[in-house]
Amino acid sequence: MKLSLKFFTSFLLTFIILTVLMMVTMQFYAYRNFTKYVHTMEMLRLDEVASLLGQEYQKNGGWGPMKNNVAWWRYILHLFHAIAHSGRPPIHPAFPLTDLEPPGPPSRMKGRLTLFDSQKQPVVGPALSIEGHTLKEIKADGDVVGWLGLREEKRLSQPLDLAFLRHQSNAFYTIGILMVLLASAIAFFLSRHLLSPIRQLAHGTRALTSLRFGTKIDVQTGDELGQLASDFNIMSKTLERYEQMRKQWISDISHELRTPLAILQGEIEAIEDGVREPNREVLESLHSEVSYLARIVADLHDLSMADAGTFRINRQNVNPWSILIETLNRFRNRLAQEQITVRENPGPDREVILQADPTRLEQLFSNLLENVLRYVDKPGILDIGQMVKGTNLEIYFEDSGPGVPEHALECLFDRLYRVDLSRTRGKGGSGLGLAICKAIVEAHGGTIDASNGPSGGLRIHIVLP
Repeated sequence: MKLSLKFFTSFLLTFIILTVLMMVTMQFYAYRNFTKYVHTMEMLRLDEVASLLGQEYQKNGGWGPMKNNVAWWRYILHLFHAIAHSGRPPIHPAFPLTDLEPPGPPSRMKGRLTLFDSQKQPVVGPALSIEGHTLKEIKADGDVVGWLGLREEKRLSQPLDLAFLRHQSNAFYTIGILMVLLASAIAFFLSRHLLSPIRQLAHGTRALTSLRFGTKIDVQTGDELGQLASDFNIMSKTLERYEQMRKQWISDISHELRTPLAILQGEIEAIEDGVREPNREVLESLHSEVSYLARIVADLHDLSMADAGTFRINRQNVNPWSILIETLNRFRNRLAQEQITVRENPGPDREVILQADPTRLEQLFSNLLENVLRYVDKPGILDIGQMVKGTNLEIYFEDSGPGVPEHALECLFDRLYRVDLSRTRGKGGSGLGLAICKAIVEAHGGTIDASNGPSGGLRIHIVLP
């Protein structure tokens, strides 16, 4: 079943159920409230009858002549009927009454109205007690001399009352049918409206599966579907960027591997053709190219392990500053040759001990120092320092320049990224060093970021927990 049909059916069934519940509720309360209304009107009409009965009590000096007087009681019922229809009592003869037959139709009070004396004992009428009756007091000379009891009807039985309720029910049914028809139209348009962004999302998803990255959908709602559409657009843009990076990565890594392989192939072919002798110089050249290839493969292997979450960290108690100085000592001659002066600032916490992998920390510091050797202008300055903040150790490398454009700072740790795309591998390296640094720091639970320092050079900031 299509989602649009499911939406339409769900909305329509909901409307129908609500309409039926509303109709049943309206029918119930209409019947109950109309019954109460009829009873209230009957009680109001009893006021006139009670007043007349009070007068009769005074004339006769009591209820004696009325005691079990069925003919008189039928006349009282007729009296009530006349008041109900004309609003005033009929002219009636004086008491005592004998064989009095009331004219006109029988009263609706028959079987429901009973006269009680002041002690609430029955005088005339069908009831034997006041239980289940609503009482209206009868007064004579300001004293309560009796009670007129009316038993409330549980169900309406009068034709006019039932006809009124039938008309009300028919009106409710008509309204219900119109509401269902209106609900059908609303459900149809509402399902189409709600499914419009979903259709766009489905179309966009199919576009992504067809590798059309960068597909954008236009949903302007401010609800969850609008947020989902916004997230979809962000995902699509991210996939497009990753696809571009993938293509660039394949191109760059092919270039990085092609160059040393071409050199190796040329050197070996020259030896085979007798053009070059396999002397020490040639072997060192071949070894250099093989070492370069080995470094690229090792770096790619480390990055693949970082992506898979299997980057191995052998934690032990180490002093990061000591590892940094040991690594720096191996680079001092090369730094001196490049006229780069190193200024060390270990701070007051020289002997900080962390749980870290010493081999990976050495790899981290080596990559950062290699980066300095490649890009810092001669003569240059490199400031290295550390500080403790809270439970973290912060280490920084800040050189004298040149700096990095602001738009390129966030990309420095991307794989194979170079600020200057025209750089040769002789200066630019493979473009994997800083990506390896980021993987090492994050594997230790830390962070690494880059910014332009006050001196105009690049500042690398590392935080290790």
